Amino acid sequence: MGIDMSAQGPLAGRVAVVTGVSRRAGIGFALTRELLSAGAKVVVQSWTPHDADQPWGSDPAGMAGVLAALGGVGDHLEHVEADFTDPAAPAEVIERAVDRFGHVDVLVANHARSSKQALEEVTAAELDLAWAVNARASVLLTQAFAAQHDDQRPGGRVILFTSGQHLAPMPTELPYAISKGAIHQMTASLSDALADRGITVNTVNPGPVDTGWAGPELARHIGRALPSGRWGRPDEVAKVVRWLASDDAAWITGQVINSEGGFRRWVE
Repeated sequence: MGIDMSAQGPLAGRVAVVTGVSRRAGIGFALTRELLSAGAKVVVQSWTPHDADQPWGSDPAGMAGVLAALGGVGDHLEHVEADFTDPAAPAEVIERAVDRFGHVDVLVANHARSSKQALEEVTAAELDLAWAVNARASVLLTQAFAAQHDDQRPGGRVILFTSGQHLAPMPTELPYAISKGAIHQMTASLSDALADRGITVNTVNPGPVDTGWAGPELARHIGRALPSGRWGRPDEVAKVVRWLASDDAAWITGQVINSEGGFRRWVE
């Protein structure tokens, strides 16, 4: 089914940057598809070497296949490959979007570096990488977004992503959990910094989402702890983001929204 890029959608005339778009099974892909269908123009960022190093691997069709499934680069879609370990990369992504579409109204910092290291094996190098990609890049993206934003334009939105580390421990993923915890904690301060300009800042914790990364045993275990008996779907996360990006959410800022389907972490 194709993507309806109707100019009559609730985000018509607005431009969004979505980071972490490199797999058709991923949340970033679903976010982009949802924003395009709402009428936005979207610039997507990817860093495919990260996926290649992970158990789930890169998308079998490559970025060419991902972009084709989104309708292809053109009047409504642009793509940039950027490594957020480089402190200059966040600003460069926003600059590319401004060069391509003239401005940016919505920033969705969905990207993440996954790091499975427990206390006994955690390294300074991995802590630094997780911080740089997950937390530092989110701040620098927000900074660059705010610097170019015309406050006379409606709908300034920043949407960040955290995980469930504020609801239960994640002792086997310390670099990831710590850096995602920083995003949770920065939400209120960033929102206050931009509130007088009419720009909202909110963070989404999507809970367990089936993007193909979990093995069968973990998938079954987590599934038992979800009332519906299944993991969340990327399109369900995308609908939350679409709402936060819309005028309907103009009165919401500084919030961390847990979209977890009633996840019962205490179930064994």
